[in-house]
Amino acid sequence: MLIPLIFSLVLSAFSSVFSAAEVLRFSSYYGNHMVLQKAPAKAVVWGFGQTGAKVAVSLSGSHKVSTHSVPVINGIWRTTLNPVEAGGPYILTASQSTTNTSVTLTDVLFGDIWLCSGQSNMAFTVGQLINATEELAMASKFPDVRIFQAALEKSEKELTDLAGVEVPWSRPTAELLGGKEFSHFSAVCWLFGRYLYETLKYPIGLVETCWGGTPVEAWSTPRSLHKCGLKSSMTSVPYSPPPVQRYFSGNISAKWRSSVLWNAMIHPLLNMTITGAIWYQGEANADYNRDEYNCSFPAMIDDWRMAFHEGSDGQTALDFPFGFVQLSTFRQNDTLDGFREIRWHQTADYGFAPNERMKNTFMAVAIDVPDIKSPWGSIHPEDKQDVAYRLVLGARAVAYGEKNVSFQGPFPTQAMLNQSFISIVFNQDVKASLDKDFFEICCSEDKKCGSDNNWLHVPIIKYCLNYVFVSKPPCTAASITAVRYLWTDWPCPFKGCPIYSSNGLLPAPPFILAITKP
Repeated sequence: MLIPLIFSLVLSAFSSVFSAAEVLRFSSYYGNHMVLQKAPAKAVVWGFGQTGAKVAVSLSGSHKVSTHSVPVINGIWRTTLNPVEAGGPYILTASQSTTNTSVTLTDVLFGDIWLCSGQSNMAFTVGQLINATEELAMASKFPDVRIFQAALEKSEKELTDLAGVEVPWSRPTAELLGGKEFSHFSAVCWLFGRYLYETLKYPIGLVETCWGGTPVEAWSTPRSLHKCGLKSSMTSVPYSPPPVQRYFSGNISAKWRSSVLWNAMIHPLLNMTITGAIWYQGEANADYNRDEYNCSFPAMIDDWRMAFHEGSDGQTALDFPFGFVQLSTFRQNDTLDGFREIRWHQTADYGFAPNERMKNTFMAVAIDVPDIKSPWGSIHPEDKQDVAYRLVLGARAVAYGEKNVSFQGPFPTQAMLNQSFISIVFNQDVKASLDKDFFEICCSEDKKCGSDNNWLHVPIIKYCLNYVFVSKPPCTAASITAVRYLWTDWPCPFKGCPIYSSNGLLPAPPFILAITKP
């Protein structure tokens, strides 16, 4: 009796595996209520089926019906739809004749897809915002801004499909947006999509794939890390968290093997046609491979662009727009936690974006929105509206090519030593306040400015149009070498930095600049 029983169980197991391979389905990140990339790009659609069979993929709506017949190769079928203009709803059906089965997705819209990634400030949910009640009450008023969230998964190898889904494609609801702390839908991602929709007036698809406390190495391929001289290895991130530690996946010193999140949470999405990506990360690298971040972050962007372009058969642009948030604040009166350096490295040491190294990027400066009273710790400001608004300005200017959209704060082009003051020329007119603690001048006889002891604070004495004048420090003219601005972790009170755009909306980012002499 035992042998027939064992044979029966083995046969049943093989039958289950064989049947599973035959099951017709879409990949994990397609579903009812989804958004697919609109024209002029073509949306890629794929899934699983019976090897050797053919799958007919049809798209139907009020104006058109299109059908594509594709083979199933090694258990996977894939097709690229014809370009579809923004709008909907449509019905998407996949049918497999050999098994006489079909799968139908309804309420499918076409619009722009934006990927949202990074660490805990991207994972920070709408329910954690300072005005969460108001934001959540508005959610249902934006049914054409659809959301999808990948589950938190790691992998030692590149996965074909997501290992899990936290939020399947959905219309926004207060319950979905106000879910679990640091583990449900992203506030920055949602607000970015909502603000963008208010400008574009067509569907927006938001795909969140982020994990708190993670270094850039975990999101990077071995090839991009190799370009920066970084090895693929286990990384122990020394990180001093705020009182709230729930966004960590274990101990305070989280251990992350390089590429494990690329493998599990980015690589499976590569077939998706997307418009662009936004990113909020860097805190975990403030004291880990910090001095390599000026290479590893731009290299990751380059690598993602290449991979999404290839994965979508060229439908995702090779230089797709990439927006990021320059870090806000963590500790007051601290110059050793690495935040001032990592902000600079986020721009590939240019101080602004886009730049020659990071083309088609845009940056939201967040240094002027600190939050010492945040219940989630000072590293997690509750004001994500300003961050999202500044990202959207960048997207409108860089991704959508809108003219006359100001998205950058003032940035200096030259600093000149005069007899009794130093004049700093900015690339636009400024609005400034006369304060003493924000500018520093390097006084160094050997022209080396590495030590903080060489930097002396000087006040702003006057500003006019695009000029800001600061006092000459009490040192010899020969020793005056450079000027820097906001070069500390927590330089300003809320919306209280001294230099903004002339309309008072966009802060000047931190910078360091050599001083020229007569």
